[in-house]
Amino acid sequence: MNKPVRLNLGCGVNKLDGYVNIDKFDYGVPDMVMDLEQTPWQFLDDSVDEIMLNHVLEHLGRDTDTFFAIMKEIYRVCKNGAKIEINVPHPRHDNFINDPTHVRIITPALLELFNKKSCLIWKEMGAANSPLALYLDVDFKVESFNVEVERKYLDQMTAGEISEDELRHMVNTLNNIAIAYNIVIRPIK
Repeated sequence: MNKPVRLNLGCGVNKLDGYVNIDKFDYGVPDMVMDLEQTPWQFLDDSVDEIMLNHVLEHLGRDTDTFFAIMKEIYRVCKNGAKIEINVPHPRHDNFINDPTHVRIITPALLELFNKKSCLIWKEMGAANSPLALYLDVDFKVESFNVEVERKYLDQMTAGEISEDELRHMVNTLNNIAIAYNIVIRPIK
């Protein structure tokens, strides 16, 4: 039985056991030095079981065509149903705003644009959503996502000082409430 292929893309100094740790820079001594913005990648079609993108995707694809090429490569190299874990800073948090290397906001709604079923529904509705899955011939399902919230606001909710609805409203409208998104997507082939 073949060992699963698991990629930790853009690992920096945060290498993971059991993964091929890949980074553009050799500073963190990755297993492989590779620029993720240069495509095609050197992996075979349908060869990857899992990808970790831990605070990486927001740094890639300042140019939209480059971002699209990266999404197409992720789709190409992953097996059907492969787990793709994406952790990114929330776009309304200073952690995102203050880093000049952050070039792209990543949200669950953005990733939903790469789902063919959603794109077809929007097409039927006459919605203005960009049907990226259809344009690029990729198909990713957003399996789950979580919004990390600053601890003090979770404590306020637990203490009954604010309701869950109030916290949700704060996350959607105010800066520095939500810290990050943790998103899992899977390719559908």
